[in-house]
Amino acid sequence: MKDVEKNGKKVFSCFSCGGGSTMGYKLAGYTVVGNCEIDEDMEAIYKQNHHPKHTYLMDIRDFNRLGTYPDELKELDILDGSPPCSVFSDAGAREKGWGTEKTFREGQKKQRLDDLFLHFIRTAEILKPKIIIAENVKGLVAGNAKGYVNEIIKAFKSAGYSVQIFLLDAQTMGVPQRRKRVFFIARRNDLNLPKLVLDFREKPIHFGEVRSDHGIPLKECMMASLIKKRKPGDKCFSDISERVRGKRSMFNDRIVEDHVIAPTNTSGGMSVRFVDGEKYSDTDYIATQTFPQDYDFGKESVQYVCGMSVPPVMMANIAAAIYEQWLKE
Repeated sequence: MKDVEKNGKKVFSCFSCGGGSTMGYKLAGYTVVGNCEIDEDMEAIYKQNHHPKHTYLMDIRDFNRLGTYPDELKELDILDGSPPCSVFSDAGAREKGWGTEKTFREGQKKQRLDDLFLHFIRTAEILKPKIIIAENVKGLVAGNAKGYVNEIIKAFKSAGYSVQIFLLDAQTMGVPQRRKRVFFIARRNDLNLPKLVLDFREKPIHFGEVRSDHGIPLKECMMASLIKKRKPGDKCFSDISERVRGKRSMFNDRIVEDHVIAPTNTSGGMSVRFVDGEKYSDTDYIATQTFPQDYDFGKESVQYVCGMSVPPVMMANIAAAIYEQWLKE
């Protein structure tokens, strides 16, 4: 990081989690001046790695009610945020979780998640950054959630911003992982900036190019038995289970061959290397998520933090494009 030339632009990160987005901004030359995070464990990781000048361990709703803020937060180039998104995930309960309060892993606090995006836009109304970047799961723009997207667009407009929506795939952006995510990128209307153009075409990086020499041996009896019967082309344990047991199960437990792009890292489930039948090592998760190998994950599961984070290199590409098209003087 010492070799990265600073561009003089400032970022504040909300829902900062373990710091994946922040790492990306730093790689692109930005200075991340602070963060807001509700989860104590994630905040500990963030502080250990990024040493934020202005840090807030609190709900975004409480942050918005503070009333007074450091002058530096009123002079932001980018307000960044990844509002917790499990209620919109294709792998989640989706509509069943909308409008209800639950205790989620994200912060270990009983709260609604489906309206956090709107509270984040309220943060933008307060701080008035030049640009807003919000990342979320692709399920947010699918099915019944499209009505919620319309609310988001209206909220951006009411706050004085013009927003563009991009569906991006990390594998085209120098990340060795298939990870599709939606990015809402908004520019303040008084700046009269042109529309942003994002067109990433990086050469895909296969899993075999980044995996570690050794994984972690499977201890689960049935899975350890099933993996011995793997065949080329098996993408998850359900493929083996159907062939061997006549039963499809374990869809979330993936099998990754060296010649493919690694699937999306998730906070749960299991990823197993086809080459040796062993689970991903921490090094594998870190490499496919593009965190630095010396990143300090503290006492937390490396898989969990990686699964919850924006790949740093993915965000670095977006941030670099924004600098070149909108912020470069």
